[in-house]
Amino acid sequence: MGDTSWYHHTIAQDLNMSQSEVSQSLNRSKYAGLIDSTKKKVNKLAFTELLLNGISYVFPQQPGPIVRGLLTAHSAQPLNKIINSNENYVWPYAKGLDRGQAIEPLYSTAVQASLKDQNLYELLTLVDAIRVGRTREKELAKTELKKRLLHV
Repeated sequence: MGDTSWYHHTIAQDLNMSQSEVSQSLNRSKYAGLIDSTKKKVNKLAFTELLLNGISYVFPQQPGPIVRGLLTAHSAQPLNKIINSNENYVWPYAKGLDRGQAIEPLYSTAVQASLKDQNLYELLTLVDAIRVGRTREKELAKTELKKRLLHV
């Protein structure tokens, strides 16, 4: 969100979550050291470390059956510009235009939230590449996430 001011209810609305879910998540993130005591500033180093090294352990995923959905991981932007593959991964979504192996999103409303925010969508697809990708896809996703989150 950058420097844009926000409130629990606006985050909840943007992410299609309840306010209590947002509040609980912020409390857990504060406790884990991922955000500061005001619950407004992300500890980018800790958060990036969690994504790069822990996400595949905390939210493991194996590709599932072929379904209709929204492209993710190496099948979506930005990695699909670098990686050419006949193997598509998608988040199951009835209104999706693509078919591929099902990848369960990090959260049940991730698809709806991603349709409203291209930047969020690309970040989540990079995270999925770490969750389900092979070594090359994982390393490319990690490099891109570091650029976007830490500006390195």
